[in-house]
Amino acid sequence: MRPPALPLPPMARYRARDFPSDLSAAATVCFLAVPQGLAYATIAGLPPAMGLYAAAAPTIVGSLFRSSKHVVAGPTNALSLLVGAAVATGLGGDPVGVALTLALMIGALQVGAGLLRLGAVVDYISVPVVLGYITGAAVLIGAGQLYNVTNTTGPRGTLLTTLGHWAPTASDASGLAVAVAVATVVIIFATRGVSRRIGRRIPGAVVAMIAMLVVNVALGLEARGLRVVADLSPIPESFPTPGLPPLADVGVLLPVAVAGAVLSLVESTAVARSIAARTGQRLDASTEFVGQGLSNLTAGLWGGYPVSGSLSRSAVNERSGAKSRIAGIATGAMMFGVVLAFGSVLDHTPIASLAGLLLVVAWDLVDVPRLVRTVRASKTDAMALAVTVVATWTLSLDTAIYLGVGISIVAFLRRSRTLAVHEVVRDARGRWQDRAPSAEPEEREPGIRVVQLEGPLFFGAATELVTAIDDAFEDASTTVVILRLKRAQGMDATVATTLAEASRLAVGRGDALLLCGLSEAMMTVLERSGANQAFAPEHLLRARPQRFASLDLAWGIATAICSNAMKHDETRGPIIQGASALEAGATGSSG
Repeated sequence: MRPPALPLPPMARYRARDFPSDLSAAATVCFLAVPQGLAYATIAGLPPAMGLYAAAAPTIVGSLFRSSKHVVAGPTNALSLLVGAAVATGLGGDPVGVALTLALMIGALQVGAGLLRLGAVVDYISVPVVLGYITGAAVLIGAGQLYNVTNTTGPRGTLLTTLGHWAPTASDASGLAVAVAVATVVIIFATRGVSRRIGRRIPGAVVAMIAMLVVNVALGLEARGLRVVADLSPIPESFPTPGLPPLADVGVLLPVAVAGAVLSLVESTAVARSIAARTGQRLDASTEFVGQGLSNLTAGLWGGYPVSGSLSRSAVNERSGAKSRIAGIATGAMMFGVVLAFGSVLDHTPIASLAGLLLVVAWDLVDVPRLVRTVRASKTDAMALAVTVVATWTLSLDTAIYLGVGISIVAFLRRSRTLAVHEVVRDARGRWQDRAPSAEPEEREPGIRVVQLEGPLFFGAATELVTAIDDAFEDASTTVVILRLKRAQGMDATVATTLAEASRLAVGRGDALLLCGLSEAMMTVLERSGANQAFAPEHLLRARPQRFASLDLAWGIATAICSNAMKHDETRGPIIQGASALEAGATGSSG
């Protein structure tokens, strides 16, 4: 057996005239990636330099191998939070080793998913669940920065744990750190306002970081107790040598790695699709999986930590005029230059400033209009959203992701097993139409009920099918029930057996169950399962070319049954003289 082929993006000839646009977009994205990389690494509880490493080589590899030419791989807030939760609990030992091992494991899982062509799997994770996780994570990110805003220390964990331990330390807050964090927030929002007025996109995070760095150096705020990046871990003057790192406990980290792989794939695919909807680019989900997986493998081999497709940097990349994947490659190359040339300068970035940036990130992640629309959409969506949000606040984040995936699967199964049941009646002109729920019983034909089924006929719908048939026979005056299956899809052995049992029960009562609009595939299942033996041959009517012809034929048979029952009430049954002749003479229809 041949191994599965590696899904790779099509190679197109590069146009030299696109290079200025790609280079300009890359510079803009790189400016944004620097403060985000430093900030997101603090969420993950890792040395800030690892955030910069994760935005360098992994970005280049992701741009080369994913199908989207605009998505920029690198550290993201939601995935950083998951890694931070694993690091905080001490899973696997050394934080750096845990992060590198997770990157390799997540990458391997994602490449495997791509090779197996599992791209469609992310479609089964519902939007309310993803929105719930992001919303819950936003609150956790904001709460987790309270220590950095106030220059205090304490344990992190669930939302209540973090808030409960931070509250007593609030009185010890550093006024200088709070002032820097507030100033950062003000500068970011002010920059956004200026950008809107002049019609340009100015990265507020970059403006705020540079401003606070200059203020720190100029006023000597470090000497007054302001914590900076170097206090956490100085940024080395060179990149780590790529290679396989010492691995942490793989068995212990596996649940987190699977959750991280799912989260990264959902996040990356959502970003790619949102941009493709604007650009018209065609995507291949399995290629996206492979590209994202290779990015994570690169992160694990080159000193980074798990990465995903960044919504903010990808959007900036596309809106800044990027024409090809060269923009993402150039972004990663520029990150190498930033670390090598300005690493010592970035060491003086105030931690409180990064915390202020993350407070803005948390604020932006809470999409109130979208939350309102989701809650209003349906009770199921509202419940899925609420449960996922609460889970992110009260459970470990990998457990919350598994719970969210479980909710998505349950919701999918509930919807897929739902049969739409409509009663159909004939109007005064003999035309078929749905019977209004408020219609009077007299509008039905005496003794006959016609029920149309729409939806999947698989084992999960068997109970609903039985209910529909029982409801149709509920009226004691009903002698014949016609099931129109033209708009139903598929049929399995469970449904075939259910229909056979319903027919036998009807015959035992002296009634009849007719099936019309049967496809060839349905007939095959009925015959191979032996269920057809529970029906008189003339009571199984195949779909016909003309619309409603199969139903018209079934109606004729049902009318004959009722007429026979009126003449011979004591021997009511489904056997009708001349029924086969009716079928033979009918011209007919898609039933």
